[in-house]
Amino acid sequence: MYQITLNIDGMMCAMCESHVNDAVRNAFPVKKVTSSHSRGETVILSETAIPEAELRPVIAKTGYELTSYVCAPYEKKGLFHRH
Repeated sequence: MYQITLNIDGMMCAMCESHVNDAVRNAFPVKKVTSSHSRGETVILSETAIPEAELRPVIAKTGYELTSYVCAPYEKKGLFHRH
């Protein structure tokens, strides 16, 4: 599982967040995607790493600009997480 954090310039409201989330969901088989216009950030959880080169045009089609990309392995830390 991977957590991909994107900084996106131009999101101003909840509808902006929804446009970005829908664009990502429609383009890639993701587990979860959440956006925050106040932080200018979108976080994607996916079984596979999604390359920045593939994400950039998807975000650009929404009218926003991808300004940074970080992809890191993700481990769910639930109630029964063992150290």
